[in-house]
Amino acid sequence: MSVESVKQYFSQYGIEHKIKEFNVSSATVTLAAQALSCPPGRIAKTLAFLVNDAAVLIVTAGDTKIDNKKYKAYFHTKAKMIPPEQTEHYTGHTPGGICPFAVPPQVTVYLDISLQQYETVFPACGSANSAIELSLPELEQFSRFTAWIDVCSAR
Repeated sequence: MSVESVKQYFSQYGIEHKIKEFNVSSATVTLAAQALSCPPGRIAKTLAFLVNDAAVLIVTAGDTKIDNKKYKAYFHTKAKMIPPEQTEHYTGHTPGGICPFAVPPQVTVYLDISLQQYETVFPACGSANSAIELSLPELEQFSRFTAWIDVCSAR
């Protein structure tokens, strides 16, 4: 999938025009923050994990990292990221563009509470040079999230 699949997904809500596409890479938090001229924390990075052989996406503030103890306490297993070469198979998106939109229905999406300090955040939109600015209620709606969780700590 690509930014085109995310545009198509967002077209059902009439917001596909809000997607920003850059002439530079936004594949990492640092690059996305530079492209958007915003603090790294406002970049809503989407991390892809396997839990019992099922794909789980966790959207976190860009300036945090997964806290292994918190992760294990919540998911009852050690954190195991999906290998980069398998992310498209599981999530429909390639590394640098992984996002919680236009994903297969069996993918479970969680939002980390680290995002709650911001009014709006910038998740990727299926490519390594795209993003969209969303309020937290919009992120909840469009990601079709399962729950807010606390599995991160500050960098």
